[in-house]
Amino acid sequence: MSVRTVLELGDPRLRTIAAAVPDDAFGNAALHQLVTDLIDTMRAQDGAGIAAPQIGVGQRVFVIEVQDNPRYPYKPTIPLTVLVNPVLQVTDATEISVIEGCLSVPNLRGRVARAAAVIVDARMPDGSPFQVVAQGLSAATLQHELDHLDGRLFVDQLSDPASLMTWANYDRYSAAGFRAEAEAINRAFPAPLQINK
Repeated sequence: MSVRTVLELGDPRLRTIAAAVPDDAFGNAALHQLVTDLIDTMRAQDGAGIAAPQIGVGQRVFVIEVQDNPRYPYKPTIPLTVLVNPVLQVTDATEISVIEGCLSVPNLRGRVARAAAVIVDARMPDGSPFQVVAQGLSAATLQHELDHLDGRLFVDQLSDPASLMTWANYDRYSAAGFRAEAEAINRAFPAPLQINK
């Protein structure tokens, strides 16, 4: 197990645009180790996803997984998915309003508008291409992680700056209301994620 330090808001490495993984890196030990470190770090922190820049690696790689996550109990299940050189296309620009958190912005949450549906074309660590089709909260998770590859954090995109709050105050004032909103989003998008290989 290799849990890495997660960079936090204010570290300039979080603000750089990550470089594409070159073709000759697919299938090699360094990429495998990076992916292993991302998975171990995400799971140790109860994250729903983590991108390589969050552990100080400026490459276009992120991982996502949601399995009964205590930080995000309302999110639909996402199997462990590794995305290398992902390219996102919005397929439904209708906005959904999501209260997000981030491992790189500890103890804060805030409301962000995300596109309702996306397609992400990516490669596996061995180089194989695949596609993720996502809607609702799963689409929002993909958009959040891809933002990291372009040097953006959720706090840059708050739909209402006054929505920024600590986790304690989210639990105190907003958790129940947002849980109801999230359940409505889940009902509106009953097939949140599909992986096509």
